[in-house]
Amino acid sequence: MDYMEAERHERCPVCPKEQTHVHEVLGSVWIAEAATDPHNHRFAVVTCDVIPVGTRDHVHEVKFRTDFYEDHFHEFSGRTQGAIPVGNGRHVHFLDSVTEQNEGHRHKFRVATLIDDPIGE
Repeated sequence: MDYMEAERHERCPVCPKEQTHVHEVLGSVWIAEAATDPHNHRFAVVTCDVIPVGTRDHVHEVKFRTDFYEDHFHEFSGRTQGAIPVGNGRHVHFLDSVTEQNEGHRHKFRVATLIDDPIGE
């Protein structure tokens, strides 16, 4: 196993051995601590490869760490929902979840991935 394959497996041990496709994910979490210290965070990441679901669908593992706000950040690890067709053989995935707790609070977030293979034929 070469370095790139080992790193890929460490990020997503359940992903198939052969590369399939990934999606970009970027967004902001909802404001937390609205009454005392209102703030949010941003994140940008690339999903892991395809994780098959049944015979006709798939999901992607997503892991990220937000940017910092006053010396704290939040982490997330989870999976997207299944593929949502958007035309021309392309698709996106939806993710509606919450970050891990840090500094006594969590943040909700809701995002859609960018399309797969945006400049492919």
